[in-house]
Amino acid sequence: MKKRSIKNVCTVFLIFFSFLGYSKNYDIKILGADNTGKTKCTKLINQTIDLAAKEGGGILYFSSGTYLTGAITLKSNITIYLEAGATLKFSSDFNDYVPFQNVRYEGIFMNTFAPLLNAYKAENISIKGEGTLDGNGFAWWNEIKKISAEVKEKGQIENPTELQKLWTKENKDLKVEPYYEAGLKNQFFRPPFIQFLECNKIKIEGVRIQNSPFWTINPVGCNDVVVHGVTIFNPSTNPHGPNTDGINPSSCSNVRISDCFISVGDDCITIKSGRDFQGRSYGKPCENITITNCVMLAGHGGVVVGSEMSGGVKNVVISNCVFDGTDAGIRMKSSRGRGGVVENIRVSNIVMRNISRNAFTFDLFYDRSSKAEPVSERTPIFRNIHISDVSGININKAGVINGIEEMPINELSFTNINMEAKEGFSAAIATNLSFNNVDISTQKGASLEFYKCDGLLFNDIRSKKPLENQSVIKVTECKNALLNNCFQRINTDVFLETKNSEVIQGSNFLSLLKEPIKEIK
Repeated sequence: MKKRSIKNVCTVFLIFFSFLGYSKNYDIKILGADNTGKTKCTKLINQTIDLAAKEGGGILYFSSGTYLTGAITLKSNITIYLEAGATLKFSSDFNDYVPFQNVRYEGIFMNTFAPLLNAYKAENISIKGEGTLDGNGFAWWNEIKKISAEVKEKGQIENPTELQKLWTKENKDLKVEPYYEAGLKNQFFRPPFIQFLECNKIKIEGVRIQNSPFWTINPVGCNDVVVHGVTIFNPSTNPHGPNTDGINPSSCSNVRISDCFISVGDDCITIKSGRDFQGRSYGKPCENITITNCVMLAGHGGVVVGSEMSGGVKNVVISNCVFDGTDAGIRMKSSRGRGGVVENIRVSNIVMRNISRNAFTFDLFYDRSSKAEPVSERTPIFRNIHISDVSGININKAGVINGIEEMPINELSFTNINMEAKEGFSAAIATNLSFNNVDISTQKGASLEFYKCDGLLFNDIRSKKPLENQSVIKVTECKNALLNNCFQRINTDVFLETKNSEVIQGSNFLSLLKEPIKEIK
């Protein structure tokens, strides 16, 4: 029998569904796709998208089965729908992701492998259903491990592949800061699973996404993005999917992330806006972001800002989330040279457990080798960040703040915090910090410790498990500190230890203590 063209088959299919009242639907299996996962259907899928786009849009429907494919390019008014039992499995042949596309990789625009699902300047695009998207990332992970090991051992790639040569040719004019140049020696940059560039009105809902080659959901420069009810699983151990972040909006506006379950080989959710001078030149902050009702298990961080935040991050609300087993809880990181402002952040109603590093991190000294420099567009800024209603158990360290001399971290507040940790909360080079109704129990060291901070408010601070011969609060070389409304219910030796600091006492009830305030000369 003569094989019908895709256009003729699609036309018949459209007429058929028109009688049913469901126009603009395209059943990929009926159109001839192999659903056993043996034969690639990349061409069929992309041609169907092209045809649907010309018709004004439509739904590509995947019934149960496995569909093997390479890179897929979405266009305006297109929906990918996976029914329960359907798996869209992506090829492990790297050649299925050429020609190269303009991709933002770790905050830098370059020409490299096409994202598995990609779109450019499209609008009203969706990925929905109860099925699975499988990035089949094992080959990508093995390849980058091999390449990285060779660069580490020999300082370069001695016999680049044709794809590595292509990368070098297509990026001959790429410029980065000197510290990042070593990373370009790999000449191999894994594609994000989903990267939509400068698109509008995106929805990703209900599906399971697994085994991403690199970052999983990574909209860049997009507006009106919804990620709802999505499960993301990228293995964190044996095998380990390196750099397989869950959801990474970059320079996006009006993003809503809700009811997601995430367990990955890097950060679970990360908010970014570009790296260094390239990020500042692109000039789009990540703003108006809400993250709520999510559960994060394995991952380097629960919700992270940075470190690529040169375009700025502002107006972010994180609420009603559980972090259980992540390395860190809330982490905000940057360094000299990045520039950008992180501000207007609210975090509330968070439960943490089994955090192997810090529950909270605010770090402008991410690059420990950097030196102080005059304030300029290269100077990162963290300010106006407020944390409330957080409980945590089995925490390694309650938190850390690291400012830089030329730009202290400014205006952070912590309210209604109850935490049990091996070590407490430490802060260095910060201004205008408030701690209200905070109970942190430690196994060693003070619950709260501060160095070179200015403007400290301690209101209703206590420890339900104070340590013998250890103060609850310790301040060194700090100015303008107020201790108020503190009642240490469990007796201890010293409540506040000060050294070369200015501390004003308000109304406190500390008379049961042997030495409420101890001044070290």
